[in-house]
Amino acid sequence: MKRSLLALAAGSFILGAAEFVMMGILPQAAAATNVDIPTAGHYISSYALGVCFGTLMLVVGRKTPPKRLIILFMVIAFVGNLLSAFAVNEPMLLVTRFIAGLPHGAFFGTATFVAKTLADKGKEAQSVSLMVAGQTIANMLGVPAGTLLAEFLSWRLTFGFLAAWAAMTVVLVAAWVPAVAPVKDTGIKGQFRFLSKPGPWFIIAAIFTGNAGVFCWWSYVSPWLQKSGGWQSSLVPMFMMLAGFGMVLGGLAGGWVTDHWRHAGTAALGQSVSCLGLLMVLVVPGNHVSTTILTFWIAFGLFFVNAPQLLLMAEAGQGGGELIAGAAAQIAFNFGNAVGSAVGGMTLNALAMNYRFTGLAGLPLGILGVALLAIYSWRYETDTDAIHRLREIHVCRARVTCDCSHFTEVHLPFVPVAHPGHVAAVAWAVSGTNPMSWMLRRT
Repeated sequence: MKRSLLALAAGSFILGAAEFVMMGILPQAAAATNVDIPTAGHYISSYALGVCFGTLMLVVGRKTPPKRLIILFMVIAFVGNLLSAFAVNEPMLLVTRFIAGLPHGAFFGTATFVAKTLADKGKEAQSVSLMVAGQTIANMLGVPAGTLLAEFLSWRLTFGFLAAWAAMTVVLVAAWVPAVAPVKDTGIKGQFRFLSKPGPWFIIAAIFTGNAGVFCWWSYVSPWLQKSGGWQSSLVPMFMMLAGFGMVLGGLAGGWVTDHWRHAGTAALGQSVSCLGLLMVLVVPGNHVSTTILTFWIAFGLFFVNAPQLLLMAEAGQGGGELIAGAAAQIAFNFGNAVGSAVGGMTLNALAMNYRFTGLAGLPLGILGVALLAIYSWRYETDTDAIHRLREIHVCRARVTCDCSHFTEVHLPFVPVAHPGHVAAVAWAVSGTNPMSWMLRRT
C-alpha cells in the first residue's frame, strides 16, 4: 500500500469515526445532555448538515493544491472534535458536531481525486477503496473503542481521541502525500457544469435515498441491539466491531467488483444487500442470532456501494468539477443520514419505540435507491457496440474466393471475432472486373 494512500486513509479514519461513533455512544451523550434518545439523534443530523455546508470550501478553494486542502480539513476536524469533548449541553454539542462535520464531504471529494490520480492504471476503484478503507476500519476499531470509552470511562474521551488523531493525520499528509496539481480551473460555474446533465442526479438521488433507508435503522443500532436482540450494553462495542468488519470487507469487495464490472450496477448490487437486511429487521423476530447476522449483513452492503458511487461522481465531474462531484456524493450520503435518522426517530415515537419498525421505515427508501442505480446502469452503462466485445484469434491461413475464376490466397496475422465459434472479417481483393460475393473460410 502506498504511503500516500495510507495518509489519506488516516484522514478517512478520523472522519469515519467522528461520523459513526455517535451511534455507539448515543445513550451516554443523551444522558449527559439531558435529552431522550430520539432527540439525541439530532447530534447525528447536525454532523450531516455540517458535511453539506462544508463543501462550499471547495468553491472558494478551487485553485488551492489538494494537499493543502486536506491539511486544512484535518485542522477543522481537530477543532470540531476537541470542542465536542467539552460540550456541556444540547445546543453546544449540536454546534460542535456541525463544525466537526464541515470538512467531511470536502475531504472525501478531494481525497478521491488524489487517490484516483495516484492510482496505477486500471486500479482506480481499488485505490479509492483503499482510501475509503480508513473509514471502514474506523467502524471496525475506532467506533468500538470509542463506545468502550463511553461505556466504562467517559464519552468525552472519545472525542478527545479523535482530535488527537486529526492532529496526527496533519503530520502524515504533510510528509507522505505528494504534490498534486489542482483540478482544471473552469470558474465557479464550471465546477458545477456537470450537474446540468441528468446522469449525476441519478447517482446523487440514489446515494441519498439508499443511505436514508439504511440510517433509519443504523442511527439506532445500539438500542436496537439491546431492545430487540437482548444484548447487554457492555457488548455493544463488540457489535460495532462486527459491523466495522463487515464495512471493511464490503468496501474492498465493492472496489474490486467495480474495476471489473459496471460501476452503477455494482452499487445497485450492494444496495440490494442492504435492502434485504432491512426487510429482515422488520420480519425476523429479534434474537441473538438474527441481530448478529443482520448487523454484519447491512454494514457489508452499506460500504459495498462506496467506491463505485464515489468513482461515478468523480468521473461525472471530469473537466473541472471533480472535487465538487466527489463532495456531492458525501453530501448526498450525509444528508441521507440526517433524513434517515429523523425518519427513524419519528417512526419510533409513532410506534411505541419498537425498533423493528426502523426496518419498515428504511425499506422503501432503500428500494428507491436500487431502482435509481438500475436505471442509470441501463441508460448509461449498457454497451451494445460489438467492437468492444471482439477478441483476437490467430489464423494460419485464410482462402478468399470470388465468383470469378481467379483465386487469391492471403495470410492473416489475426482475425477479430465476436464469439469463439465464429469468424468475422472483411476481405478485400482485386480480381478481374467483378469483385463481388467474397467468401472467407478458415483452412
